[in-house]
Amino acid sequence: MSAVAEKVLFDSAASVLASVGRQLGETQWMQISQERINQFADATGDHQWIHVDPEQAKSGPFGACVAHGYLTLSLANLFLPQLVAYDGLKMGVNYGCDKVRFPSPVLVNSWIRGSGEVVAATAIGDNGVQVTIRITVQVRDQDKPGCVVETISRLFFQ
Repeated sequence: MSAVAEKVLFDSAASVLASVGRQLGETQWMQISQERINQFADATGDHQWIHVDPEQAKSGPFGACVAHGYLTLSLANLFLPQLVAYDGLKMGVNYGCDKVRFPSPVLVNSWIRGSGEVVAATAIGDNGVQVTIRITVQVRDQDKPGCVVETISRLFFQ
């Protein structure tokens, strides 16, 4: 198992702009429990049996309950601040996502982590930048990731 990388620190729009192509490392592993899946189902109203009924899911296409794709996607928001930090940031906002894919199911009790890469950055005014960071949700012992998403943030530095 590889070591968790330290957060990459950005202290200006220029430092973000200069980081395109930079690998951001990997987060710690975390387990996807049935409790987390059930809480997500309650929050979204998506109680499909493949997510919340372990008995029925045993005979389903995955052999066990699977995390919602949108649950896996939402964890990009958990992983991103584990990969990057900002010094002198006045405000940052989530601007959206591009190219969301779910190449592989995330089975209940799987261990996942996020890895990141800065794929694009564009200046906004004097002290702002729009940055696209690709988050890949890796699943332990699987070749394909559970999710790949390009997150878009707008950052404004002092």
